[in-house]
Amino acid sequence: MIDLKLLQKDFETVSRELQRKNVSIETINMLNEHNETLKSAKSAFEKAQAKQNEMSKLFGQYKREGKDITELKADVDANKIKIAQLHETQREAEEVLTSMVMGVPNIPDADVPDGANEDENVEIKKVLTPPIFGFTPKEHWEMAESNNWIDFERGVKVAKSRFSVSFGMGARVERALINFMLDFNRERGFMEVSVPEIVNRKALEGTGQLPKFEDDLFKIEGEDLFLIPTAEVPLTNLFQDEILPTDMLPIKMAGFTACFRKEAGSAGRDTRGMIRQHQFYKVEMVSITKADESDKVFDEMVACASDILTALELPHRLVTLCTGDLGFSAAKTVDLEVWLPGQNQYREISSISNTRDFQARRTKIRYKEGKKNQLVHTLNGSALAVGRTLVAVMENFQNEDGTINIPDVLKPYL
Repeated sequence: MIDLKLLQKDFETVSRELQRKNVSIETINMLNEHNETLKSAKSAFEKAQAKQNEMSKLFGQYKREGKDITELKADVDANKIKIAQLHETQREAEEVLTSMVMGVPNIPDADVPDGANEDENVEIKKVLTPPIFGFTPKEHWEMAESNNWIDFERGVKVAKSRFSVSFGMGARVERALINFMLDFNRERGFMEVSVPEIVNRKALEGTGQLPKFEDDLFKIEGEDLFLIPTAEVPLTNLFQDEILPTDMLPIKMAGFTACFRKEAGSAGRDTRGMIRQHQFYKVEMVSITKADESDKVFDEMVACASDILTALELPHRLVTLCTGDLGFSAAKTVDLEVWLPGQNQYREISSISNTRDFQARRTKIRYKEGKKNQLVHTLNGSALAVGRTLVAVMENFQNEDGTINIPDVLKPYL
């Protein structure tokens, strides 16, 4: 959630930054209207309180001077009723503004490039050179069938479209990738954590998936519970409503979970293969840091994900997302895109995001700095999406006869 104090103190700057993230003028104007209503309500409440204090001081003076306090007492009693009414008006105005702000995205960092969509993202660098084949490389779904690694039709049979079943070596390589990623993250200082894959509404509100993106979530019928879209949700919310000791920070965690997404806004996109599934596996990094350490930790997380791809000998590139492609909670994001020879293009395999104090304000995660409580910064990112990594291995390590080699770092896991 954006800072309401900043909103009230410098609305013009907040408005300008939100427009960079494609928030409509209508929404901003409504935000301003509710903001002004709250400011007026607070002002009226504070004036009534100040008047009450002044009248209270007069009691002693009147008694010393022997004056009649009957009229003064009536005024004080009437003002008490007014204060209670004004306090309720302020509470209601704050509730309306907070409810609206819950649907407003995070403010982008100043160095995030302006842009309308993913076409205006900015490449940082490429890592490793894409392989050159002496034949036309196949896409992963062709090899999935010929090697009996993945069966898409049987996934549909037991669930629906965009579900798949891994068999034999396909399932084994998938499991090898999971273990390799978890070990790699642990060696980089990320504590392995196993978390629930069902969470409550408060947790999803805390990380920003709710209320805005409920249509993309799988809800448990009859319960206010949801299947997780990413391990970011339970990992971040482990420290919900806590004040952490400074020496505990940074907290760096890695968790492996299944992830569940309806992909409500992706009709017609990546309908074949494993790029966009309703259920997929992912190893997720989450960090909770002090504000002055979050940039350093962000760079460490980007490096960790990139180094996993390098260890797997998978060519990839790093891209800074522009404002138009930036996620709801993110202040800054670097995407890692892996090279897929069958598609002859780079495809996203990880997004590393710094949300600054946006999620911390919603989850109420703080740390003790001297005598004051400060909001933490939270960061998240994939290291990596398992299905897309499997796809990248299949396409980059394919042979002309359709067989698939195994990256050296995975062989001990097999």
